[in-house]
Amino acid sequence: MPDAERNFGNIYGAIADDASGEGEDTTAEPSSVVIASLNLYKEALVNNDESKAAEVESFLKSIEDKKIDLERKVLTLSEELSKEKDRIFRISADFDNFRKRTERERLSLVKNAQGELMESLLSVLDNFERAKAQIKVETEEEEKIVNSYQSIYKQFIEIMGSLGVVPVETVGKPFDPMLHEAIMREDSSEYEEDVVIEEYKKGFQLGERLLRPSMVKVSAGPGPAKLETGGPSENEREDKVTDKKGKTEATVAEE
Repeated sequence: MPDAERNFGNIYGAIADDASGEGEDTTAEPSSVVIASLNLYKEALVNNDESKAAEVESFLKSIEDKKIDLERKVLTLSEELSKEKDRIFRISADFDNFRKRTERERLSLVKNAQGELMESLLSVLDNFERAKAQIKVETEEEEKIVNSYQSIYKQFIEIMGSLGVVPVETVGKPFDPMLHEAIMREDSSEYEEDVVIEEYKKGFQLGERLLRPSMVKVSAGPGPAKLETGGPSENEREDKVTDKKGKTEATVAEE
């Protein structure tokens, strides 16, 4: 048995004997053990009992060594706990980033699928538009057919709208090469330069994605002033005035 443990047994036994002799609980708290040890140490010094004093000193030193060892273990465990907390936080953050990235990718796939589907259906919409422009109702039966057609066309537009598909704004809006495809420019006194003045084919957007640009005519601004057909120009009018004035003066001179 190590000396420290033997000293601890001797000192603790002496403390327990003193406590039992006084009718106290023999289960001593660490603080009371230290206090009792100090009291024994004091008695040993008073009685000049060097052996007893040495045992008490050895015992107190063993307590101090255990205290230091426990503090070191607590510090080590605290560091390990802090590292584990950091690791758990990193894992949690990585998982949260993974979840967000997965959700973004899922939404992107859904939008791409919707976009591809809508792009394939735009030709159907164009056929509806062409049929609407070409149909001429002459009989009551034809009117019923047109009404049925209009109902299907309206339902088709509503479904596209519910999926987030909206037409590109054109007439009266500034020309945007990211949204419009200009196939013609024309002088216009009604619209400023680079403003859309006519739409030939509808364009559509799905969110921020352009499904198809609008084919449009764009204003080139007011053109040069046009002369009246068959009328005299300003120069011609001035020449006539001059000629008339000259003739008048000549007539007066003759008279």
